[in-house]
Amino acid sequence: MISLNGLPPEHPFPDPEQARSTRNGLIAIGGDLSPARLIQAYKQGIFPWYSQGDPILWWSPDPRTVLMPDKIHLSRRLKRTLKHAEFTLTIDHCFNTVTAACAAPRAKEKDTWLLPEMRRAYQDLHQAGVAHSFELWQQDTLVGGLYGVAIGKMFFGESMFSHVTNASKIVMAYVCQFLQKHQFPLLDCQVHNPHLIRMGAQEIPRRQFLSSVQKATKIVQNAAIWQTEPINCRHLVEPQEAGVIL
Repeated sequence: MISLNGLPPEHPFPDPEQARSTRNGLIAIGGDLSPARLIQAYKQGIFPWYSQGDPILWWSPDPRTVLMPDKIHLSRRLKRTLKHAEFTLTIDHCFNTVTAACAAPRAKEKDTWLLPEMRRAYQDLHQAGVAHSFELWQQDTLVGGLYGVAIGKMFFGESMFSHVTNASKIVMAYVCQFLQKHQFPLLDCQVHNPHLIRMGAQEIPRRQFLSSVQKATKIVQNAAIWQTEPINCRHLVEPQEAGVIL
């Protein structure tokens, strides 16, 4: 583990495979949350995660939890819900609102890891076209969402929220359908999560994950793919209709 204090944002992180880290994957400490440093981190399979009062901590856990977009599991009950529920899905319609909802403390929790400076950092990445949000609406009310970082053809999921039953599952189904359509090989879920494991996520060796990241982040992606029209959630289980853009 090294300290990033005093090093320029473009300075590379240590190779996670060579660093002396425990299973949880703590790689570096300190530095800043500038767009340049964050992009450098994600390109190396590293992400920031720390609590109020702590220095910035940078992680690359081994194993890594990922979801192959074409391997997502939708239960029969969820498919029935998708066919009949009146939810609308969008991309990048209210990034700041999504991050604010993700930052709200969960049930039985008083604090959040998504501190104000973290939110500002991802908002800066969004302005740069690097961070994106997926939103779920019930009429005009935002009831679920997810945001993450996209570099090349690699999408790093960061956080999600859910205000109604199945909201997070529906958002994940949309994310995976979108990523599969645009040939993203992986959705990075970072660490083990029983909810995501039930949806098809799996743990893979860090070495394998880093190899995929290295290849995927080098591919030039068309920024226009993020400019989508709202869709009804039934299109996640029904054949795409003419004129519907995913």
